[in-house]
Amino acid sequence: MKFTKMHGAGNDYIYLDARDMEEDWADLSRTMSDRHFGIGSDGLILIMNSDTADLRMRMFNADGSEGEMCGNGIRCFAKYAIDHGIVPTTTTSLQIDTLAGLRTVTPTYKNKLVDGAQVTMGVPRLDPADIPVSLDPAIAGSRGPILKYAIHPGDFRLFLTFVSMGNPHAVTFIDQPVSEFPLHNIGPLVERHPMFPQRVNFEIVNVVDDTHLIARVWERGSGETMACGTGACAIAVAGKLLGLTENDVDITLPGGTLKISWDGETEVLMEGPAEEVFTGEWTK
Repeated sequence: MKFTKMHGAGNDYIYLDARDMEEDWADLSRTMSDRHFGIGSDGLILIMNSDTADLRMRMFNADGSEGEMCGNGIRCFAKYAIDHGIVPTTTTSLQIDTLAGLRTVTPTYKNKLVDGAQVTMGVPRLDPADIPVSLDPAIAGSRGPILKYAIHPGDFRLFLTFVSMGNPHAVTFIDQPVSEFPLHNIGPLVERHPMFPQRVNFEIVNVVDDTHLIARVWERGSGETMACGTGACAIAVAGKLLGLTENDVDITLPGGTLKISWDGETEVLMEGPAEEVFTGEWTK
């Protein structure tokens, strides 16, 4: 089974051309993603045929759970499809079918290979039922957005803003440097908080200024990741809703910087790199 390891801003995935394959993908993702006994990755991404788009993307987290969408992963998906000749190398845009809906990817090129892309990430969903998040009875039927909702994981008091980018996110802006925040302790408590029936991706954010944010992400099913494309989009949306940022913002994550644009009403746009790391053959 031939595979390709790729990453977008350090958010790394194993890619398989699965157009003519059937496997236990959840189990394979757990096995291949293991950083000690496998290849090592944040998960597995499959290139598949689609009846409604150019191609279909499925993504599985490192724990085997299937995710709806991956912003860094879809840029690398487009690079794989173009660089490996699945679609024409002259492709200027690619329609990709995901569990979060159709996404349009516009690749950028360097030396005739894809080096990054801009992605239409969809209109953010802000109603609690769409996240989904179960709120206390006093606001249970509320429409979104829900801003700065207080929870108390461990010894911390956090104020969360909820955003769905096709997958659920909870964003908090903090004064403490994100590098000092105990994300490995608090992240699992937020991810699996009973208010999130499908668990949640959790982002902690520092504001540098109204066009630059610094963040770390605890990704549902994978733990802390070097970057998260949908997470960066959720951060930009939350920042705009809270009056902290402009429409265009650079979000610096441990693995690199993503450029996010949102006008407050229409689709979120994300731009970032896509890199191939190595190829190999899985024989287990």
